[in-house]
Amino acid sequence: MDLNPPDGSRITISGGGVHPIIRIPQAGSPTRYFGGLFLLFWLGGWAVGWTSAWSKITSGQGSAFLVFWLGAWTIGGIFAAATGYRSFRPTVPETLALSRSSLSYDSGVAPFEFNNGEQGRSKGVRDGFRTLFPKRIRIELTQRQLQSLRLRETDSGNRLTVDAGAERLDLARGASEIEREWLAHYLARRYGLSQITAPAAET
Repeated sequence: MDLNPPDGSRITISGGGVHPIIRIPQAGSPTRYFGGLFLLFWLGGWAVGWTSAWSKITSGQGSAFLVFWLGAWTIGGIFAAATGYRSFRPTVPETLALSRSSLSYDSGVAPFEFNNGEQGRSKGVRDGFRTLFPKRIRIELTQRQLQSLRLRETDSGNRLTVDAGAERLDLARGASEIEREWLAHYLARRYGLSQITAPAAET
């Protein structure tokens, strides 16, 4: 098996053969910057509206409706500002630091993507907040946990997963299917894993 990433891959391996570090760049679309720019201009108008409403309320001229409107407008502005921040926030590569008997995993920071169409409507509020405020995962995977490494075929492509307690982690989410296959075989050889392919019925 070729221990080097596939031709054309952006995955890099550093640190030598004893304790290699695999870095997987986060894949993202430049369109997120256009969405971020739109939000910056929108926040300018938001600030004008918020200041006007606040001035009326503090001067005693604001109605009950205006108070409730200002509350909703404030929440909307906070959400827009958070989304704009995520749009411009630099990405951090996914990292796998390999030692002899364990693997230090860092999920990094993925780029924010504006969901639209059926994909966007299929996501609930909970998933929307997870996309806006993703949890960065840093964990030490033991040799025993690495035995659960599986390359799973799904309708939307393959997944490379490993079980850490009650949580199933998706590795190399920003990689291509061929890169995930390469990584699965690389880790299997590194840690002597006998089975890495899940049954076809599993997802």
